Amino acid sequence: MKTVTIEGQIRSDLGKKATRDLRKQGMVPAVIYGGKENIHFYAPALSFRSIVYTPDFMTAAIKVEGKTYPCLLKDLQFNPVTDELTHVDFQELIEDRKVIAHLPLKFNGLAIGMREGGRFETKMKHLKVRTYPKYLVENIEVDITNLKLNENIRVEDIHRDNLEIMNAPRQPIASIVLTRALKQAESSGEAAAPAAEAEAEEATAE
Repeated sequence: MKTVTIEGQIRSDLGKKATRDLRKQGMVPAVIYGGKENIHFYAPALSFRSIVYTPDFMTAAIKVEGKTYPCLLKDLQFNPVTDELTHVDFQELIEDRKVIAHLPLKFNGLAIGMREGGRFETKMKHLKVRTYPKYLVENIEVDITNLKLNENIRVEDIHRDNLEIMNAPRQPIASIVLTRALKQAESSGEAAAPAAEAEAEEATAE
């Protein structure tokens, strides 16, 4: 699993003026919670880029005053006008304490329904899980090879050791749906069938 290293400095002044001054200098205030005490620090905005602006799941190794804290990104705040990052919350990863994380789904294989002309649709991109830090993974792989037309894969179909999945069991995460072309083909076939039957009956009557 990917880990990004962020080197920060302890914040001695948590006041509003000090916070504004930090942001003017291109720094982003942040906090680490979940351990023995909350750790308030700051780091250059560029330090957070690789963990903030990515769809990938990763952890952070935050270095402050000679100590490294393994962390999970929990919350982000942005300026509503400029869209600049203004604050970051991290949760410290404690070996014997479970955490909640949103792990990306990775779909593998070519579904039977796709080979028959169906279209693959993703309903969910992440699963919410509870687990110990050592069991966190970069993504949850899902094999879609046996998925047929008009079938769904649901949350309840995903089983992973050491991961407690917290989403509603019946919630669909992916499906194979009929394309417009396939629907038209089926409709044409259905319309042609009664006509063929009528012609056959006329031929028999003659």
